[in-house]
Parts: sequence; structure tokens; C-alpha cells
Amino acid sequence: MTADVGARPGVDGARPRRRLGGRRADLAVTAGFLLAAVAVLGRLWADPGRRYLVDGGQDQTQWEWFFAVTARAVTHLDDPFFTTLQNHPAGVNLMGNTVMLGLSVPLAPVTLAFGPSVTWALVLTLGLGGSATAWYRLFQRHLGASRAAAAVGGGFCGFAPPIVSHANAHPNFVVLAAIPFMIGRLVRLARGEGGPVREGAPLGLLAAYQIYLGEEVLLLAATGLALFAAAYAALRPAAARAAARRLAPGLGVAAGVFLPLTTYALVWQFFGRQSYDGLEHYPSGNDVTALTAFARQSLAGHQALPGPLDASPTEQNAFFGWPLVVLVGALLAWLAWLRRDPLARALGVVIVGAAWLSLGREVVVDGHDTGIPGPWRLVSRLPLFESVIESRFTLVCVPAVGLLLALGVDRFLAAAPPGRRAGVLCGVVLAQALVPVVPKPLAAHDRPPVPAFFTDGTWRHHVRPGRTLVPAPLPDVPDATPLHWQVEAGLGFPVPEGYFIGPFGTDREGGYGAPRRPTSDLLAKARDEEFPPVVRDADRAAARADLAYWRADAVVLGPGDRHQVLREVLQELLGPGRYEGGVWVWDVGR
Repeated sequence: MTADVGARPGVDGARPRRRLGGRRADLAVTAGFLLAAVAVLGRLWADPGRRYLVDGGQDQTQWEWFFAVTARAVTHLDDPFFTTLQNHPAGVNLMGNTVMLGLSVPLAPVTLAFGPSVTWALVLTLGLGGSATAWYRLFQRHLGASRAAAAVGGGFCGFAPPIVSHANAHPNFVVLAAIPFMIGRLVRLARGEGGPVREGAPLGLLAAYQIYLGEEVLLLAATGLALFAAAYAALRPAAARAAARRLAPGLGVAAGVFLPLTTYALVWQFFGRQSYDGLEHYPSGNDVTALTAFARQSLAGHQALPGPLDASPTEQNAFFGWPLVVLVGALLAWLAWLRRDPLARALGVVIVGAAWLSLGREVVVDGHDTGIPGPWRLVSRLPLFESVIESRFTLVCVPAVGLLLALGVDRFLAAAPPGRRAGVLCGVVLAQALVPVVPKPLAAHDRPPVPAFFTDGTWRHHVRPGRTLVPAPLPDVPDATPLHWQVEAGLGFPVPEGYFIGPFGTDREGGYGAPRRPTSDLLAKARDEEFPPVVRDADRAAARADLAYWRADAVVLGPGDRHQVLREVLQELLGPGRYEGGVWVWDVGR
């Protein structure tokens, strides 16, 4: 970045004539963003304790478990980076999972008072509304946009289709407010404002805080800033060199603040107990046509489940809609090509570069392989990048598009003749591009009631302290419901296996859940396969060994799919059980 980056949009850096007024306008914009977030999550807020975001798969259950286990760590002075409450006895490296300690710790009183479901709804709501407000503040205060233009850009950044898609399941890609504050510090350093310590120290604190919110977001932001800096340096080399000299001392101060606050946590994440080395994903680049398609969560989106091009309702990382793509192309042609604006040109490089990276190892158009290699092949084996889902790089496009929209609004209104017609025309063009991608309320259904066995404390008669309760089937990626039961029981007992990221095999390659033991594999087959498995003596012997490894006191079969099949398999394995508190129980530890 350079000092020019913060120039006020408009002719020769002049402010647009039309603007909102002062602090009240800022508060009104912030309130509007928060109300919009409540509207998007209204079906969840109808009853947070019972409602479930169904498009998120098992992720809401996982996140509620993360919030609950962090609150327990705060009150019991447990290690916040590791726990054996899940995947007992091996445990879970919580720093290797995105538990968002930066929010789950300060919100522990909310979790303890109202439950993790309320924390979940609150984090998503503040994430959407707060991130939009932070981008608005950056555009208006540091990058020179008028309030109206900044509101357009900030609103898009906070509620863009990829962000709303992740709001179904991934708050770490929704709570993004630290990033614009970091960029604001970088802009001030590049201009030589404030001094290295005054700007560098907050930058280091913000970067450290982002580590405890989500490291992948920090990596994506750094990639986007690197693309911007490289493009701007090529366009304005002298200004870039001057900015680099001003940035260097502040970045040094930031590093001095960042490292002491994060070193232990990062060492534990990558080398501590139950750490893993990289996280392999199946090829997941964006289809080119997904860039111009509409997400199911958008007003113009399809209703099919799943719809065309959907990898997952939570991973619709492009889906900007063709009207917005056309508008972005027109703005780049006008500002970057005709007016030769270096800021617009650098933003164009970010948008095109990030979108190109998101296409993955091979370019796919409308479901058809083209044979054209994608640039992801060049970076996929780099440290940290190997764990990133490549389609998520279109998230880097979101703030660049938001700033381009703000820049375009101000440039257009400043260049147009005075009068209302210019404002009306600008509003019509924006509406045509943005209204189709306005988010619809996220789908939420009532979750099944928790058996009384867990809620009234009956489980205490079957599980001794330090011993485990084994749900049948064990919690995993397809069904993590037993983790919700565990939370409702106050995390009073550990469970084997679960839904988390941990190491697999001697190479410690990262994967979801735990390597299945023979008994957990048998129970998963009874749940998932058409024909129930035949239980043999070898299976009974394996069950005895697995229960001993898990330090099990009780095996519990709760309500769910294939209940009768699972009960018959368990009877073959363990003998007759006892129905109590809405579940079947087998006491196996005495």
C-alpha cells in the first residue's frame, strides 16, 4: 500500500457533495447492519435452544461443543488448548481445531448463563453485522469513501453470498472484523501517520487476536494483501518503495508484539499432543460458472436441494451473480482502464488473481473438465496452503469488490452533473447488481429433544468419574448428535471418538474424526448400510478390547435412525440392555 491508497474518492481527491452526517449516521448504519444480521438469522433466534441451522450439517453441534468445552476450561482452569472430553483417551488438540478462543473465552459467561446455543447465535449475528461495520469504518475513515459509498461497500463485505453461505456452519469465516482494523493500521503506516509504535503495536495485537479467531482467514487476507502490494508496486514503484520504508519499522514492532502472544499456542498446535501435519481435501476448486451463478441463500437463488454447482450449502464460495460480475467488469473497465486509476487496477489484480486461484488444479466449466491446469498446482504444496480449500480464495475477492463498489459510487457521483438524476441512476444500477444477492433467512428446524437420561442426571448412575460413556453409534462426521447430549449433561463424562480434526496414520495426516476401531466401524455400518452386519465371535472379542481401551462404563443407544437395527447388533455384541430415561443402556464397566 502507499499513501495514495488512502486518497479520498472523487475528482482530485475531493469528497463527494452528497454525504450523510456525523456520528448519528455511523450509528444508524451500524444498527442497520445488525438488524440485517438478525433478519438473516431470524429463524435461529426464534428459539436458539431448540433451533438448528440444517444446511450446516453437523457443524452447529460441533461449534456448540467447542463453546461449551471452552467455558468449562475457564471455570475449571483446564487447558484451553487440549481436552480428553472428546476422543477419549487420546484427546483433541483444540488449537488444531478452530475453537475461536478469541470469542469463546470472553463469551464464556454467556455460555454458562444461557447455554452454547445462544453463544452460537450471538457469534454469528455479531459476526455478520460487526464485520460489515468494520469494513464500513475502514472504507470511510481510512480509505476516503463517503458514508453512503462506504455503507454500500461495507454492507456487501458483511453479507456477500460466500459469507452468508459460511454463516450456516463456519463462524470463523463470518467474524472478520479484525481484518479491516489491521488493514487500517497498515494504511496509516504506509502513509507515515501515527508512528511505528502507535500503529505497529495495535497491528501486532490484532494479528495475534486473529490467530485465536481463525488462522485460515489470516492466511487468505495476507494473500490478498500480497497480491495488492505486488500490483501496486508494479504500477507505482517509487511510491511503493517509499511506503515500504515507512512500513518496515511498524511491521517490526508488530512482530515483536505478535510473537510472544502466539508462539506457545502455535507450537502446541503444530507439535503438541494430537497435532497433525496438513489437512488433505478432495479437489474443490470453483467451477467457472459458479462465479456468475446465484447462491441458494440469495434472493435470486435456486430452491433445489442440492442445486446445480453446489459443493455444499456451506461452501458456496463464489456465486456472486452475473449482474454483479458485469458491474464489477464495467467498473474495472472504466476506472482501471479508461481512467488508469492505480487503486482500481490493483483491486482488479486481487479480484482476478484470487478468482483464478479458486479454480483449483484444473479449470472446470459447467461441470466439464477443460484440461487447462489451474494455478493452484503451483501453491498447493506450500506450507499452510496445503490445508486450504481452494474455492475459498474467492473470499479474498469480497473486500476488493466492496472497495471497488465504494470507489465506483464516489467517482461516478463526483464526475456526474449536479442533480438528483445521477443519484437515482447510481441507485438503480446498484440495485440491479446487489438486490439479487441479498441474503434470504437461513433455514432452521427444531432439533429432536434430548433424552431424559442425559438431562435429569440418570447417566450419573452408570458412569463413574474418569470413565467414559460410549454412544452407539459413536459421534462422527455423519452424525455428531451424541456431542449435543454430552453438552446437555454438563460435559460430565468423556466420549470416545467424535467430530474434530486430528491425526491419521504414521504420517499424522489431518482428517475429520478419529481412526475407527473395529466396534465403532461395526456400529457405523449398522447405521449407514442397507443390510445389517453379521456379529461374530471376533466382533465380540474386538468389542471387549475396544471398551477396555475407551475405559467405558456404559454403552448407550439413544433415539435415531436405524434404531432397531442398532439395538439388535448391540444385543448380539453385549447381551440384553435396559431401557431407562429414553435410551437403552448396557453397563459394561463393572
